[in-house]
Amino acid sequence: MRRPRTRASTTPRTRKARLRVAKADPWSVMKVSFLLSIALGICTVVAASVLWMVMDAMGVFSTVGGTISEATGSNESNGFDLQSFLSLPRVLMFTSVIAVIDVVLMTALATLGAFIYNLSAGFVGGVELTLAEDE
Repeated sequence: MRRPRTRASTTPRTRKARLRVAKADPWSVMKVSFLLSIALGICTVVAASVLWMVMDAMGVFSTVGGTISEATGSNESNGFDLQSFLSLPRVLMFTSVIAVIDVVLMTALATLGAFIYNLSAGFVGGVELTLAEDE
């Protein structure tokens, strides 16, 4: 004996829930933004070192440095030495300083953003989300 097919058995059910983000905990936002900005800072330092090594292997610094030395040099001086100015330790130190400043700024701005969101969510009710789950 065959069972009759019903509409409920062929169509998957989707449950939906409407949620509202009424408050963002500033302490939680600060911790997460700090960890993400640390990761971005590490990526920045690694990317700068890899870029420097690639450019050095291609001879960019020696070629451009020779051109600048010829342009700025005279009979008694050799001119500006680009290779000593853009050495790897100096570039990594500058990149590390920029990364630390970015970590502090991104963490502070995200925490300030959480406070501002909490203030505005008090007036307008927050952000509404609709979540769906397939069964």
